[in-house]
Amino acid sequence: MNKKVISIASVILLLIVVIAISATTGSIKVSSWELIHGLVTGTNKNVQVIRDLRLPRIIIALFVGAALAVSGVLLQAVMRSSLADSGVIGISSGAGFISILIVTIFPKWFFFMPLFAFLGGALACFLVYSFSWKAGLSPIRIILVGIAVNATFTGLGQSFNYRGSYAVTQVNQATTSVFTMKTWNDVEVMVIYGTIGLILAMMLCSWCNMLALQDKSAKNLGLNVNRARLLVSVVAVLLAAVATAIGGLIAFVGLLIPHIARILVGSDHKVLIPFSALAGALLILTADTLGRTVVAPTEIPASIIMTVIGGPFLIFLLRKSDRIHGN
Repeated sequence: MNKKVISIASVILLLIVVIAISATTGSIKVSSWELIHGLVTGTNKNVQVIRDLRLPRIIIALFVGAALAVSGVLLQAVMRSSLADSGVIGISSGAGFISILIVTIFPKWFFFMPLFAFLGGALACFLVYSFSWKAGLSPIRIILVGIAVNATFTGLGQSFNYRGSYAVTQVNQATTSVFTMKTWNDVEVMVIYGTIGLILAMMLCSWCNMLALQDKSAKNLGLNVNRARLLVSVVAVLLAAVATAIGGLIAFVGLLIPHIARILVGSDHKVLIPFSALAGALLILTADTLGRTVVAPTEIPASIIMTVIGGPFLIFLLRKSDRIHGN
């Protein structure tokens, strides 16, 4: 059987299994049958609690993982670097900082956080792209500039933690990487913006394939390279920003998943993008489920688990990049 088909089928099967485990495991435990029966009839109080508290968390984790993974695929296509990731190069921290800044000044605009996050992510992306460009894009230069931008926005964002205002407290709760106490309102925002971003990403898959070529070759194929690069970047920032606004700051998803996905299904973005969405959803839901069950009742944020996994992986990619460039 085709390797791509096996990989896609395996990820879908694992995703279904993890969703079932996540929904039925925790402080309240029910069987799969009890969960389904309770959701249909509405007569089981435990299932009602799961429906109101656990299901929104699961859905948000799925969409956050999918959005961050696809954002990483798009950024890597634009920057031609396997090291590009919204969390590593500062897009997520930029999105978080601008959200905190504007909502602190205008507390009543709290529900427009996804828009502010998009503006912050776009600013960070522009800075990384501008400072990294020097007769082309160097993977090492991208990661170094990205780390600097990420550190700057992270420091600025953390400075607001000491202001102690109610608005900042609410923003910190909203941007934390722990998915506790997420509501169906959060699900609505995440699903709407996330679905739009994922659909747009699929529509741009042909452009992403051509961006992998040299600019001259892409132009000869009729592609407006600058316009394509801009539009793909906008969609990537949209996905990363809404994931940050609703799910919090989580790094390395867009680094791990695209790299593994290319090994399993190849570099054709028509397959790579949907596969990365499924794999990203699986990764974040698994991390969140482990974080809330392994040391219960204490929770380990998904961002911490991803940092422990992603840090060594980033070092591996950097060493691999050095070998490719003959250093």
